[in-house]
Amino acid sequence: MKQDAPSPYDITSDVQFGFLKHIDVDHLVDNAPPGWSNRTLCEVNDCVVRLGVVHGEFHWHKHEKEDEFFYVVRGTLFVDIEGATVELKPNQGYTVPKGVLHRTRAPEPTAMLMIEGRGVTAVGDE
Repeated sequence: MKQDAPSPYDITSDVQFGFLKHIDVDHLVDNAPPGWSNRTLCEVNDCVVRLGVVHGEFHWHKHEKEDEFFYVVRGTLFVDIEGATVELKPNQGYTVPKGVLHRTRAPEPTAMLMIEGRGVTAVGDE
């Protein structure tokens, strides 16, 4: 039986903050583990809001049934799609539609919020 290699990503899909809870994003960013961290902060209707504190690059992937929105809080994030790259600075966002192959890269420690469907698989469908 083949064992999966350990993931280079620290991803938690459990919702950390319920309704009517204060979320201090600066505190969470300042105390995030090094590398690539992704936490599900809260649910909004049929979506989740996630906080990514990242440095380095994520693998190429796509989500067949879900769009994905990225909003940079700190640092610089590159969103690569086939044939193009978008650079995001703080207070800039970008939506990748479902079915589009993409990856994100952060050349420096970067914090971003992501909004996506509750059922999305953070590492992609492919």
